[in-house]
Amino acid sequence: MKLSQLAFFLLIATFFSNLNAQDFKLGKVSVAELQEKVHPRDSAAVAAILYKKGEVRFEYIEDEGFKIITVVQTRIKIYKKEGYDWANQAVRYYLGSNGEEKIYISDAVTYNLVGDKIEKDKLKNDGEFNEEINKYWGSKKITMPNVKEGSVIEFEYTIKSPRLSELVDWSFQSSIPVNYSEFITHIPEYFVYRPNQKGYVFLKVTDERKKKTIVKNSKERSGNRVSKTVFSQTKIDYLETITTYVAESLPAMKEEDYVNNIDNYTSSISHELAMTKFPDSSNDSYATDWPSATKKIYENDDFGAELNKTGYFEDDINSLITGLKTPYEKIDVIYNFVKANIKWNDYYGYSCNDGVKKAYQDKAGNIAEINLMLTAMLRYSGLNANPVLVSTRSNGIALFPNRTAFNYVIAAVETPSGMMLLDASDKFATPNVLPFRALNWIGRLIRKDGTSDVVDLMPKVNSNSTVMMNYTIDERGMISGKLRKQQTDYNAMTFRKKVDNVTEDSYLEKLENENRKIEVTGYSRENEKDLKLAVMETYSFTGSNLC
Repeated sequence: MKLSQLAFFLLIATFFSNLNAQDFKLGKVSVAELQEKVHPRDSAAVAAILYKKGEVRFEYIEDEGFKIITVVQTRIKIYKKEGYDWANQAVRYYLGSNGEEKIYISDAVTYNLVGDKIEKDKLKNDGEFNEEINKYWGSKKITMPNVKEGSVIEFEYTIKSPRLSELVDWSFQSSIPVNYSEFITHIPEYFVYRPNQKGYVFLKVTDERKKKTIVKNSKERSGNRVSKTVFSQTKIDYLETITTYVAESLPAMKEEDYVNNIDNYTSSISHELAMTKFPDSSNDSYATDWPSATKKIYENDDFGAELNKTGYFEDDINSLITGLKTPYEKIDVIYNFVKANIKWNDYYGYSCNDGVKKAYQDKAGNIAEINLMLTAMLRYSGLNANPVLVSTRSNGIALFPNRTAFNYVIAAVETPSGMMLLDASDKFATPNVLPFRALNWIGRLIRKDGTSDVVDLMPKVNSNSTVMMNYTIDERGMISGKLRKQQTDYNAMTFRKKVDNVTEDSYLEKLENENRKIEVTGYSRENEKDLKLAVMETYSFTGSNLC
């Protein structure tokens, strides 16, 4: 083939590729999409995102100012029954008093191919509902109707937000293949956002500028004897920067051994407000470094002020620590007291919801209420304790200075032997053995003066499983023996969670089945409840299918 012909065909291919992306419209599902049995680049995929587009615009509303309008359109193909969960979608939105967001779902339809005919099932009212996560956040959820193997689902949602501090986070990759992902921002010159990108996918980025106009209406009364109302308009021109991020043919991001959180490597982009510069006013800079960001968090009434409240627990703590001399004794008794008396309500957050005092009275609270309460008690006992901000595994890594990067908080105590990390929300956690959700690289310790330091959250000691086994093999290949297994730290935590509220008979039945139908007798377990000690199992076994 001649070079000119090759260039021509490449040009045509590129043209149609771009045409397909730009011509996407909700409601235009093709027969070819419905007929597709497997994903062309990943035959194991249970589903795929065929197209996803997000667009962020700023809308000026008179007497209210700028609002952010985010519109997201998505089309998903379901290949296998295991992909049915993709028919259940949830979108988080802000409920707080300083700027409640509104969310609207539209054009939610399931498409199926029946014979040669495309059938549509629209989302009904009973398939859409709201869930309150906490006093700050809600979740709009939808369950798409009539989903089958081969279905294509699509939907659109719009978020109207007065919160200008950040734009919606956008992930280009997912746990299933993504054919096409596009994110567009329209940002007026009055706002400067800092984009933070992570992942290893090359994005195609384009910028352009357009002139925009704000029309402000006003009226005034004039005249001496006969007054009249005079209406006028003022037009303000400004520049808007339009940035488009595009990624195509993205593979599924699958969990891998020794990767503690695959989302930390997933290609995504976030934007945080760095500065505002309105006409006839000085420029306002926002948190652009960790000291500024953490100081703002500490000064929040739902954070720093809660640490200063002690009256509700003083009598109880005084009786607990009377006679105790070492810091380790105080840590142990206070830590176990909070774990035993305050139950986690499954809500994350570094800000208190109802406050530490109410959580103490109700014996239940969110992560912040439990661990800020723990920090306050440790301080009251004379220990050098401070809160540590954490971004959970599901929330990603806080790589850049950002008040919204964190969604969790734990306690830290500086002891003669080093930093001790504590999380009282998990009954199986122990000092320096945090719940897995909090093991996400690094956190930030905040002191009373608002200064902060990086804290390594990852374990410093190996978690061990030690197995000692004696056995014999007879002439028929029958094996009989005795086994003793000892597990420490995270391995012990995992085991204790595994057997929690499970009967011994159920556990042994599973143990036997997982080991080629062995027969277990004389089973015993030690230190299951004493979290400071290694958990141990001892039993005898016989098996005829082990050689």
